[in-house]
Amino acid sequence: MNNLYLLVTIAGSRVALPTATVESVIEIDGIEPVPLVAPHVAGLFALRSRVLTVIDSCASVGLGQFVWNSHAEAVIVNCDSHGYAILVENVDDVVEPSASVAPSRAVLSADWARVALGTIEVDGEALLVVDPDALIAGNVRSIAA
Repeated sequence: MNNLYLLVTIAGSRVALPTATVESVIEIDGIEPVPLVAPHVAGLFALRSRVLTVIDSCASVGLGQFVWNSHAEAVIVNCDSHGYAILVENVDDVVEPSASVAPSRAVLSADWARVALGTIEVDGEALLVVDPDALIAGNVRSIAA
């Protein structure tokens, strides 16, 4: 059961997140902005009396800001005992691929390479497996600038 992946869309690309790190999937209808944070930190969100840091997945992979409308889908994960909500454009399905994660053979941008754990094949499509911890960490170069 630890070979399951949540299929989501980040910055227009369908990718897979290991479900071992996923706590839940929710809809967010508002984010409290926080001044002077890294560009990939969208703000804060309260979920069941718990404050979560909201991560802009598009900004984390260097592809602009998340396009916000009245609500957004987010994947809730824990990293170092802190809760995070990772904004995604779409949540698709949970799958169990027939083979384990393989090294990516595609040429990736530096930001996608930073978050990539490899690839899995789902219904004949190679999908990038993304490390939620790396999305949370963001791009150190853009934070330092």
